[in-house]
Amino acid sequence: MIPKMQNFLEETAYLYPKKKAVAISGSTYTFSDIHEQSNTLAAYLQSQQIERGDRVVVLLGNTIETIISFWAILKTGAIVIPVGTELKSNKIEYILNDSEASVLITNEEIATQNKIVLTSSVLKKAIVLNKPDHFIESLFEDYNTILSQKNQELKSSNLISIDLAAILYTSGSTGEPKGVMLTHQNMIAATNSLNTYLGYNREDKVLCALPLSFDYGLYQMIMCISKGAMLVLEKEFTWPIFLLKKIVKEKITILPAVPTMVMLLFEQNKKYQFDLSSIRSLTNTGAALTQSNIQMVHELFPNVELFSMYGLTECKRCTYLPPSDIDKKPNSVGIAIPNTELWLVDDDDNKITEPNQIGQLVIRGATVMNGYWNKPEKTAEKLKSGMYTGEKVLYTGDFCSLDEDGYLYFKGRMDHMINSRGIKVSPKEVEDYIGNIPEINAVVVTGVPHEDYGEALFAFVVLKEGKSIAEKEIIISCIQDLEPYKVPEYVRILKTIPKTPNGKFNVIALKDIAIKEATSNTKILSA
Repeated sequence: MIPKMQNFLEETAYLYPKKKAVAISGSTYTFSDIHEQSNTLAAYLQSQQIERGDRVVVLLGNTIETIISFWAILKTGAIVIPVGTELKSNKIEYILNDSEASVLITNEEIATQNKIVLTSSVLKKAIVLNKPDHFIESLFEDYNTILSQKNQELKSSNLISIDLAAILYTSGSTGEPKGVMLTHQNMIAATNSLNTYLGYNREDKVLCALPLSFDYGLYQMIMCISKGAMLVLEKEFTWPIFLLKKIVKEKITILPAVPTMVMLLFEQNKKYQFDLSSIRSLTNTGAALTQSNIQMVHELFPNVELFSMYGLTECKRCTYLPPSDIDKKPNSVGIAIPNTELWLVDDDDNKITEPNQIGQLVIRGATVMNGYWNKPEKTAEKLKSGMYTGEKVLYTGDFCSLDEDGYLYFKGRMDHMINSRGIKVSPKEVEDYIGNIPEINAVVVTGVPHEDYGEALFAFVVLKEGKSIAEKEIIISCIQDLEPYKVPEYVRILKTIPKTPNGKFNVIALKDIAIKEATSNTKILSA
C-alpha cells in the first residue's frame, strides 16, 4: 500500500469504527462518522473536478467541519491549506491568490465579511457552513447540503507519497506569508516521529485548545486519528476555568500547551484546587518554558511527564527534551527527534564540532519541507545541499549551541522574528503598517521578553515634523487592522532612532533599551 496521510483515518475507522474520535461543544463523533462524512465531501469535490494537486483552503477555526474537510481534501489528492479565522481580509485575499486555490471552505460570518474578495478571486467554489439565503451566486454552496448527499462514489486519487498534502502559511522576515509545502511523506514521517516519543495511545484523551490552523494544534488532531485516541477540541483558549473543568469532567490524559496557558491555568487553580491527576503528559512548544513555568506544571499536574519541544513549520519538530532531563537541563530544547539529525554551522558554512559554540542550526530528515510555494529564491535560502549527493537539508535561520552531551540550546532567530503568543511575527510587517500611519516618519519594532506571551512587540516611532499622535492612538490603530499577536504591547515615541556607523537603524541598541524599559517597574504603555 502506498503511504498516504488518509491511511491513518482509514485504518483507525476500520479498527475502531464506533469509538469516540472527537468531542466538541457537547457533541461527539466516532471515527466512522469522520471517515464517512469526509468521503461524502471528497466525492462532492471530485464532482467539481477537484483532483490531485489542486489547492483547497479551510477557514473554519476549531470545528468538526475543519477536521472533516482536512481528511476529505486529502482523499481527493488535493492539497489542504488550513488558515486561521483571525486573518484580515487582505491576508485571506493574498493566500487565495498566491495558492491559486480552487475551493474555499468557510463559515457564514467570514464569507459575508469577505464576499467581495471571494467573488473576485480565482475560486471555483466557496463552500459555506450555513450559507445565507441571499448568497445566490453559483460560486457558493452550502456545506450541510453537500454532506446530506451520500450517494456519490469516491474515486481513487492516484496520488503517491511524494505528492503535496498541505501548504501551511507562515509569516516571513519580509512580512509576506510563505507557504510551507509538505508532502504526504513529510507529514507521515512527522506523525510517526512524534508518536515514537510522545506515546499517544487509544486510551488517551487529548485536550486541544490550540488552533488547528497552526501545526502544533493540527498535529494533535492527526496524532489522535493515527493512534485511535480521543480529541477533546476547544474552539479557543479564553477562560482557563472551563479548561480546568473539562480536564476533570473528561479525565483528560494529555494536554498540549504553551507557557501562557500554563500560567493562566496555574493562577485559576489556586482558587479551586481541582484534582488534575488524570493528566499523564503535558507537551510544550512555540515558546520556551521558564523554570517558573516548569514548577507550575509539576504543582498543577502531580503525575505529569513534561515534554519541552522546539521546531519550525518547515520541518514540524526539531528537538524534544526527555522528561527525565527537564530538571537537569531546564534551559535546553533537547535532542533531535527520532529519524532526524541536526548540527550547527558557522558563518562560512563549516560544521561546528566544539561544544558551547553558537552557530546556525541545520536539520536533516524526512520531515524537512519540500520548499516554499511559488518562492524559489526563498526556498534556495533554506534548502541547501546536505552531506550526501543530491539531498537537501534545512538551514533553519536559528542561532543555537550544543553542550558537551549534545543537547541543543536556542539562542535567537537570524531574521529577528518575534514569537508572540506562540506565533511567529515579522517585525517588518508591523513596521510597514505603522509606517503607513500619516503622522509616522520612521518605525522600528523589536521583541522583548513577556511573562505571558513569550515575547511582546515593542515599537519605537519617530513622528513627521509638525505632526502629533499619541502612543495610545497608534496601538488602537494596530488593534483595528492587525491580528492580536501583531499588536505592539509597548510604543515609545522618539525624536530620532539611533543608527549604526553604516547608517542602518541600530536594532541591537534599541532592543537593549526596550528590554530595560519593558522590565522596569513602570510600564511605558500597554494595549
